Amino acid sequence: MSASNRHFILGYGSLISSESRSKTGETGHVWPVKLHGFERHWSVMSDCFGMSSVAVIKAPEKYCNGVLAEVPFEQFPLFDERERGYHRAMIAPEQLMPYQEEPLPEGTYWVYYTDNIVEPSPNSPIVLSYLDVILSGCLEHGDAFTKDFLMLTKGWTSPLLNDRQTPRYPRVQPDISTGRLNVLLAPVTTLSLKELSVTYEP
Repeated sequence: MSASNRHFILGYGSLISSESRSKTGETGHVWPVKLHGFERHWSVMSDCFGMSSVAVIKAPEKYCNGVLAEVPFEQFPLFDERERGYHRAMIAPEQLMPYQEEPLPEGTYWVYYTDNIVEPSPNSPIVLSYLDVILSGCLEHGDAFTKDFLMLTKGWTSPLLNDRQTPRYPRVQPDISTGRLNVLLAPVTTLSLKELSVTYEP
C-alpha cells in the first residue's frame, strides 16, 4: 500500500490499549508518540454512562502522549462511532515525536479532539473501570510512557469513583490486575490506596 493510502489514528485514552482497540476494529502496528499542540483533560463527553472520559483540546504550547495506530480507512466509521461527540482532524507529521528510534510511518494522521472541556462532576466522575483500561494500555509501552500519561493529563482533582465491582465503562476489562495500577494512581487521584484496592467481582 502506498504511503498516501495509509491512515493512522492517534489514540490517547482507551485506544492506547491493544485489547480495547480490538473491540472496535482492526488496527495494525502502533508507535508510541508525544503529540504537540494538544492538551489532554478529563471531561464529561456524554451523560450516557455516568462517567467522564479523557479528551484533548488544541493548545499550541502543550503536549500529550498516545499511540499512533494504523487503521484501514474503511474502518474509520467504526472508530468515528466509538468517538462520537469528538471532532476528527488531521495532524501534521512535525507534531509527533516518537518515544523510540523507529521512524514513524508515512501517511495521513488523525486525532479526535473537543472544543470545550466540561469538568467531571459527582454525577459523571472519573471511573476506575475506564482508567484501568487506559493504564494497562500505557504499561504495554513502558513505565516512562505511563508516567507521562499521568503527568500530561489535567483534572486529577476531579471526583473519582472506584466502580470496579459495578463497572460503568462499557468496554471494561475485569481481568486486569490492579495492584500495580493502584500504586501508580495513588499519588494523583482523590482516592486513598485502601479505596483503590477494591477489585473487580469474580
